[in-house]
Amino acid sequence: QVQLVESGGGLVQAGGSLRLSCAASGRTFSNRNMGWFRRAPGKEREFVGAISRSGGTTRYADSVKGRFTISRDNAKNTVYLQMNSLKPEDTAVYYCASNESPTILRDSGNYAYWGQGTQVTVSS
Repeated sequence: QVQLVESGGGLVQAGGSLRLSCAASGRTFSNRNMGWFRRAPGKEREFVGAISRSGGTTRYADSVKGRFTISRDNAKNTVYLQMNSLKPEDTAVYYCASNESPTILRDSGNYAYWGQGTQVTVSS
């Protein structure tokens, strides 16, 4: 069993920054790829980005590329999502998720474990 707990969400003005954290417990954190997803009001859940087990590879959705950065600290069992130049359209509940695939995956159906989510609201 894996437990994931997100934190760091909040209200920020457009152009501002937030850093989300996802703390993991349970089975070995360093064996998993980690992903970030979001769900905006009235929309489907969408892929934001993901990071490989070692942290050496990252992938991002086009909508956040160049603004968001994913990193991880395997010693702390934590993955981060640094969000800069935030826009009102980034408003959503953000979720972290994990899977044990050897490759980075964008499809949420491939992630077995999910956190409860943290709200990010960007005001214009």
